[in-house]
Amino acid sequence: MSPAASSSRRVSPVFLGIVAIGAVAGWAVWTDWAGTGGFAVFVFVTAAWVVSLCLHEYAHARAALHSGDPTVVDKGYLTLNPLAYTHALTSIVLPVLFVVLGGIGLPGGAVFIERNRIPGRWRHSLISAAGPLTNVAFAVVCTAPFWLHGLEGVPPLFRHALGFLALLQVTAAILNFLPVPGLDGYGVVEPWLSPALRRSLAPVGAYGLLIVFALLFFVPEVNRAFFDLVDWVLRALGVPDLETACGYDLYRFWQQPPSVCTG
Repeated sequence: MSPAASSSRRVSPVFLGIVAIGAVAGWAVWTDWAGTGGFAVFVFVTAAWVVSLCLHEYAHARAALHSGDPTVVDKGYLTLNPLAYTHALTSIVLPVLFVVLGGIGLPGGAVFIERNRIPGRWRHSLISAAGPLTNVAFAVVCTAPFWLHGLEGVPPLFRHALGFLALLQVTAAILNFLPVPGLDGYGVVEPWLSPALRRSLAPVGAYGLLIVFALLFFVPEVNRAFFDLVDWVLRALGVPDLETACGYDLYRFWQQPPSVCTG
């Protein structure tokens, strides 16, 4: 392997820096160091959320590489650098903004895969599914202390933060698996659609995500149904509503959280 190829696969210092920030913030949440409370929860959850975005896009790229597209290496997609996937606005700023505004895990940046290099419909579907499956795995890890009944000795602040982080992963997985043009779920089913139907749906791809979020934010019935589904999944994984609600309240550290979440 050439030095250039090796550097295209080496984990980015940017990603390692985000992991380090998350680790320090996680320690601050666990110990409630210097009474940082909600601010530490904000930094910890945000860092962990960005890490999950990187892993999501890495999974797409890794699946594409093994399916026949070697160009993902030169594009830097295997370095886990969030800035390599797209510009900072859609990779980091917008996902964090949607978390702050509505507690929703917005799908982040995207990798550009040269689909013409990849044979077989199953491979195309797998590439699209790889990203949201990473969110599913992340949600399972975050909720493991709950469904394994391993919460003894876990500080309440850290428990709340894990509950909210799990909520973000569940929302991201559900949203990404929607069969809407522009989302990964559509990428899963698209190879199996007729060419004529794919052509007719192609213009929707640029607006699919905006349409979904407009429905979530401005149609109460859609918002209620979506979060009912999210709550059902979290309860099935052993996460009580109080944990996610307190996690969200603490995440918005600039507001005073209820005493039940801090006492």
